Amino acid sequence: MALIVQKYGGTSVGSPEKIAAVAERVKRFVDQGDQVVVVVSAMSGETNRLIALAQGITESPSPREMDVLLSTGEQVTIALLAMSLQKIGCDARSYTGSQVAIVTDSAHMKARISRIDEQKMRADLDAGKVVIVAGFQGVDEQGNITTLGRGGSDTTGVALAAALQADECQIYTDVDGVYTTDPRVVPSAKRLERITFEEMLEMASLGSKVLQIRSVEFAGKYNVPLRVLSSFQEGPGTLISLEEDSSMEQPIVAGIAFNRDEAKLTLLGVPDLPGVASRILGPISAANVEVDMIVQNVAQDQTTDFTFTVHRNEYKKTLNILQQVCDDLGAREVRGDDGIAKVSLVGVGMRSHAGVASKMFDALAAESINIQMISTSEIKISVVVSEKYLELAVRALHTAFGLDAKAE
Repeated sequence: MALIVQKYGGTSVGSPEKIAAVAERVKRFVDQGDQVVVVVSAMSGETNRLIALAQGITESPSPREMDVLLSTGEQVTIALLAMSLQKIGCDARSYTGSQVAIVTDSAHMKARISRIDEQKMRADLDAGKVVIVAGFQGVDEQGNITTLGRGGSDTTGVALAAALQADECQIYTDVDGVYTTDPRVVPSAKRLERITFEEMLEMASLGSKVLQIRSVEFAGKYNVPLRVLSSFQEGPGTLISLEEDSSMEQPIVAGIAFNRDEAKLTLLGVPDLPGVASRILGPISAANVEVDMIVQNVAQDQTTDFTFTVHRNEYKKTLNILQQVCDDLGAREVRGDDGIAKVSLVGVGMRSHAGVASKMFDALAAESINIQMISTSEIKISVVVSEKYLELAVRALHTAFGLDAKAE
């Protein structure tokens, strides 16, 4: 007998028929003796519908009231799934985040979980019930409803698994696992049998949309084995765990992540003086703009060129700030480019293999793709290229590092 937490996303519970199919799947686990906690998202499209309703009232609704509104989407799903399970003879009970209680801080629309009271869930599980919990939501110390940010149901699932010390947290979605890269870009991409938390965290932070970053961080911190599975087809999925796959030689590269939502800014002719980086990035940080990659080149004339990337949505705001910084520092000029993309190799195997970077650069050079920026860590190499070459770059690297699925 195992204690399993299952999380079903919006596409998995997008209609009464799909909810009924989820109930049948859950019952199969119960019938084999497992204890099951189910976390569900709102039905697909429901959160967007609720946001549109709010925007029809006001362009700037208060975050507290948005949390009250958005949390209703999951409340619908938990009740419908409980009804579906009861209909097929499986005892079930639904809980909102506040009823559990999942206690969070008071940062509305992006709250973080501080503790979970698992006593009610344990009592229901011991009584043979399936426990159904609304994902994405909690309650603060003052009793206000809070939400965890878009994609927060993944975090709810992992947090409950950690609190209950579950044997596995299964994330059911519309894909059957984690792939070496997006199959829509590289049709020959293959599903990974397993991947480490470290690799998955890099993949998620670099553009892979399979799992929310916070959920992977949570799973790694509390060592909760995660498995990504499809709601619509049977299969083993992808196991995300602490251990590397010791059954075979660790591949150098586990996968290739990419992100189109990038923009690059350069401040040319900056005086090469101590503290100048702080004077450039300070006003940008104060404007709540997150900086990603940074490159600084010192010229012979005692000046430096300072280049960094931001999210494309922040490009115009950052450009305006940087123009003011340019004037304040007496720099030469500001340049910007919002037509770039970031491509990243990820793999714990890089630790024990030399020459990964040169192989990457050779593969891109063979396709006449110019590299604009480079960033490295122990298990990652990222490059910035022109967005028009993004898909070509991903395909070239996928082949160069032997990630293409072999033809049957």
